[in-house]
Amino acid sequence: MLDTLYYSLKPLIPRPLQIWMRRRVIRRKLPSVAGIWPIDEGSAKPPTGWKGWPGGKQFALVLTHDVETLQGHERCRKLAALETELGFRSSFNFVPERYPVSPELREYLTRSGFEVGVHGLRHDGKYFKSRTKFRERARKINHYLKEWGATGYRSPSMLHNLEWFHDLNISYDASTFDTDPFEPQPDGTGKIFPFWVENGMSGKGYVELPYTMPQDFTLFVLMGHRGIDIWKKKLDWIARHGGMALLIVHPDYLAFEEKSGPEEYPAHYYRDFLQHVKATFGDTFWLALPKEIADFSAPVPRPNIRQSSLISPAEEAEWDQFVESHPCGWITHLSGWKNVLERSFPHMKGFILVLKKDGEIRAGLPIYEVNSWLLGKRLVSIPFATRSHPIINDSEDLKILYAEILHMSVE
Repeated sequence: MLDTLYYSLKPLIPRPLQIWMRRRVIRRKLPSVAGIWPIDEGSAKPPTGWKGWPGGKQFALVLTHDVETLQGHERCRKLAALETELGFRSSFNFVPERYPVSPELREYLTRSGFEVGVHGLRHDGKYFKSRTKFRERARKINHYLKEWGATGYRSPSMLHNLEWFHDLNISYDASTFDTDPFEPQPDGTGKIFPFWVENGMSGKGYVELPYTMPQDFTLFVLMGHRGIDIWKKKLDWIARHGGMALLIVHPDYLAFEEKSGPEEYPAHYYRDFLQHVKATFGDTFWLALPKEIADFSAPVPRPNIRQSSLISPAEEAEWDQFVESHPCGWITHLSGWKNVLERSFPHMKGFILVLKKDGEIRAGLPIYEVNSWLLGKRLVSIPFATRSHPIINDSEDLKILYAEILHMSVE
């Protein structure tokens, strides 16, 4: 309750008072969470059917950075240089509408072997007030994902709703943790392994990557630790259980100069950690970018399952044959009806959404994007048609098609 109240009032609270309040909350909580933080023994169970990491590596190491302010943005090159010097690489997550995100910096990072991801939209925490609000923001987030060539997302303040994240065009999300009772939404996943989050209606999904190492801001700014002993302890435990050590380091709080500010800690703490990893574990771990973990962890599509897609003009003849052979097919389902409407009404654009099984169409329906000055842009079924129902064979076909249409509506 106290956490909820604090994060609701946060925009009105001066920053020094915010830090003081969070420190008080942590001190109050620490005795009661000693059994689950920084290590929750129950999170070490590997997923069903787990076969280990590529190349027989003992564990995976994933380094990530949330860039929360313009100051952090300006420190990214120094942080990347530190990692490059020691033979590491990482991902940088930027907030697209909180500060100007330099295209040159993004290009430099990706060219140098790093990854770029999206970290919310404005970092204001107003993502989960309503489903409608999230969908509105998802449209904008998807725009930046596409523009940046990014496939990963992390929510500000680790606020999350894994079901709603299906609205995002991502291969992975990294907005959860194995155990962190000091976060505003403290429901940990209880896992130190990546896991698949499936959309039950479409069968599609994304990989969830929980962070499993305590956050730098929590350890060094809020708790005031003066060393990396807890990082070393947690990493050793994860390594022994063959899990994924995923770390978040914020360039905003790294003091590369000798003197640290009130919300900073010496950058050599992070250097010390990377040197410890090299000295202790050598080449026994898999150093991976988040997108590589996602590619490794995603289930392999089976060729005989139903998969949805928008067909190309070259496939319209195949669709028309399907319509004519199906007892539910009708003239308004045919591609010719779509083509006539598009030529006659420039504000309409038609698409044909199909389900294929073993490469053959087994269900589908036309849908139209209508751009109206009065009602705005929206998706509709077949205009000017007395019959516009989906051509399906069972309820599962309808579930998959419906989920895909919902996904299209937020792009």
